[in-house]
Amino acid sequence: MFKVVLYQPEIPQNAGNIARTCAATGVELHLVRPLGFQWGSPKLKRAGLDYWSEVDYILHDSWQAFLETLPQGGRVWAFSSKVPQLYTEVQYRAGDYLLFGPESRGLPPEVLERFPGVTIPMPGRGGRSLNLAVAVGVGLYEALRQVGWGAGHGI
Repeated sequence: MFKVVLYQPEIPQNAGNIARTCAATGVELHLVRPLGFQWGSPKLKRAGLDYWSEVDYILHDSWQAFLETLPQGGRVWAFSSKVPQLYTEVQYRAGDYLLFGPESRGLPPEVLERFPGVTIPMPGRGGRSLNLAVAVGVGLYEALRQVGWGAGHGI
């Protein structure tokens, strides 16, 4: 239904937790290299537990390789703390790509210039951004809610 894209993720535990979320929701996971960890690292496997066999994932060797797989008219929403548009103010459609940047630096300007950016508000005091796995969960469940996925699924 949706596709979660991790652009150069750095922390294996986050990627593993996101894989579990994708398995639980039936969402495809795309990981764009370079990764900040070794594929198959013990931390990645442990965070993903036994869910890896249930995850439909694709490894892309580069950002360009990922872009070449985008279908004509494919919609990509770039999640970033550096943009004003709230993630709840857009209308998601089945098939949309939800793009998230690396933990330490977020998405680069050239990516944010190419795709519409959305942000998850953080009205508290402090903090540059949410944990990547948390941000993916928040964004993905809003997209799922909007398309009516919750009917019969407990949300």
